[in-house]
This record gives sequence, structure tokens and C-alpha cells, in this order.
Amino acid sequence: MSATERRTDLTTTPPAPPDELLGADFYRYETLLPDDERKILLKARAFLHDEVKPLVNGYWDKGEFPVELIEKFRGSGLNALSYEGYGEHLPAVSHLLGGMLAMEMSRVDASVATFFGVHNGLSFYSIHTGGDQEQRDRWLPAMASMEKIGAFAMTEPLGGSDVSGGMRTTAELKGDTWVLNGAKRWIGNATFADHVVVWARDVHDNQVKGFVVEKGTPGFVPVKIEGKIALRIVQNAEITLTDVHVPEANRLQNINSFRDVAEILRFTRSGVAWQALGVMIGAYELALAYAKERRQFGRPIAGFQMVQDLLVKSLGDITASWGMLVQLARLQDQGVFRDDHSALAKGFTTSRMREVVAAGREIFGGNGIVLDYDIARFFADAEALYSYEGTRQMQTLIVGKSITGQSAFV
Repeated sequence: MSATERRTDLTTTPPAPPDELLGADFYRYETLLPDDERKILLKARAFLHDEVKPLVNGYWDKGEFPVELIEKFRGSGLNALSYEGYGEHLPAVSHLLGGMLAMEMSRVDASVATFFGVHNGLSFYSIHTGGDQEQRDRWLPAMASMEKIGAFAMTEPLGGSDVSGGMRTTAELKGDTWVLNGAKRWIGNATFADHVVVWARDVHDNQVKGFVVEKGTPGFVPVKIEGKIALRIVQNAEITLTDVHVPEANRLQNINSFRDVAEILRFTRSGVAWQALGVMIGAYELALAYAKERRQFGRPIAGFQMVQDLLVKSLGDITASWGMLVQLARLQDQGVFRDDHSALAKGFTTSRMREVVAAGREIFGGNGIVLDYDIARFFADAEALYSYEGTRQMQTLIVGKSITGQSAFV
């Protein structure tokens, strides 16, 4: 019996019509968008439902990336919308819409949202912020059209949250060429990316600097990480760099220390919080639909008190997280956005996400551990979002230092 046949009596993923508010939007946050931006959100919702959703389970199961999605994204008009002059050559959209687009992608699939976030966020933003005008003109138009795909290489095999002061990958200037040596790990998109932003410590001044390494550069070797249980569509790689020669023209000219890199992480960390919200909403929608259809003891399980308790707690987590992120977006638009703002949001929303996906999987019972019903993918993928771009503990220390004035970092 096929997966489709097993599911004919359990409509677990009935999407809302694209022009309707999501059922999980209990406080109608979506209506805060102006009409022109809400049209973009609805366009994204329809695109993701029609073009992305049918592909994800099969590719997640195989641990492969659906390369045909890149061509589909090229025609969607959704890339680079957050950047003035790049997203369909229009003014940049608000941070609220940018966040809701990240949420909408994760609501369908966290792996695809991560692919897009690495390219459109980490890599694109690094060049947009860290590069000079010549570098922006050289790389960003092709990245905005997705003719070229980007990656971002910071995490190392022996370094995660301590990478700011303990980065082992080195860069040494010899004449007008930098020579990079070291290793990076967990680098999304790296197996096929055209441009990889590599972060390395300058051996002369001990400061972290950024370099755009082009695909095929000698000594740059990405190897796919196998055996993952989360974000299996994302092609994470371990990269070795052995005497990789990078011209000075490929060094990001506006990056002179890790303080400059922190500006990039502040921006992208808030995007992960929106992704966590999308995972929560996707899991909640699946669980609610399943509870209405699944019958036990002669009635739908949605009528049982303990199931309703799980659903309502999940809706509360979603609503609280959404409200936090709406205000976070407003702070970004007002230009008063700080590191501790994004840290609190990332730590809080990913913790709530863990609770929501666990509740959803519980409602599915045994069916919750197979891909047929989608919820298993959300449950597994949540673990990656919980960890990357800084664990909950690291976000706690950032916020703790902010509110107490005392640093508890070791």
C-alpha cells in the first residue's frame, strides 16, 4: 500500500486557500501587513504550496537537494526582496514581511527555508554589508537572480559558539593574495554553491576577516556530511582549505573584525526565529487536521480533553512567539534593533518550537514517526533550528549580560 493510499482517510495537510488567514494566526498578525506586502506573502504561500510542498518528503527521505527548485525560485520573484534595488529591482520590503516570508517557507519545509536563508540571508547579506560597492556590483546581481548560489562558512569542526575568539582557520596575506588554511563544518549549500563566504583569522593582526571563495578554487574541498536526522535536504558540507589562494579583491572590504561579523549574525539570527515560528505553525496545522479526522472510541480525537490541551498550548506558543517577532520587526524597521533582541527571540521561539512539534507528534501517535504524515519531518528538523546560529544557552548568556551588566561567558 502506498503512502497516498494510507492517507486517504486522514486529510492531514489541508492548506488554507492562499487568500485566507492561516488558522494558526489567532490574533490576525498577518493583517498588520499593508496590502501590497500581503499580496507578496500570498504569492509566496501559493508558490510554496504548489511548487515546493510536493517535492520535500521524497528528497528529505533520500537526503538530496531538489535542484529543480532553484529554477522555480528564479521565476518566483521571492529572492532578495529585503535588499534595496535587488528584489525585482524594487525598494526593500519591511522586516515584518521578510520575517513572514521566512515563516511561510518553514511552514512548508525547514530544509528549503534553510537553503534559502543561507543563500538570501547569510551569504547575500555578508556581501551586501561587508563588501564595497564594486564587490556588490560584481556578485549580487547574479545572486539576486539565483543564477549563482551562495554559502556561508564560519562554524569549524572544533569550534561552534566560541568561534569569535577561537577561530582556527587562518588567512595570510602574501603580496596581493591571501592564503587560507583550515576547516569548516556544517556549511549549508557548500557542495554546490558558486560563492562561499569563508571567515578566517588574519595571522598578522589576529582579526577575523571575510573572503569570497569561488567554486572550483584549488585547495577548497567540500565533502557532504552524511547520516543526518534533521534538515536532510540541506547539503551540509565539511570543507577543508589547503593553501587556498584568494585575491585581495575577494576580501570583503568592510569587514575588519568579528564585531563586524556580529552585525551579520544579528540580522540572520532573527530570521531563524521566524523559521522556528513557521515550523510551529506547520506542525500545529498538521496535528489539528489529523485530530479532526482520526477517530478513536467512535469519535474524532479532537473531542478529547487531553488532545485539546496539547493543541491549545501549541496555539499559545505560536501566538506568543508571533507577537514577539512582530515587535522585533518593528524595532528593526526603526533602526533600534540590538543583539540581545535577536538573541531573546531566537532562544525563546526555538524552545517553544520544540514543545509544539513534540505535542504534534504525540497527537499522531505511532503515525507520527513515519514520513507519510509529514509531522515526523517537522519533529526532526526542529532539532537543527534549535541548535544552529547559537544554542539557547548562548542566547541566554547574551541576554543575561544585557540585563545584568555582568558577563557569564567563560
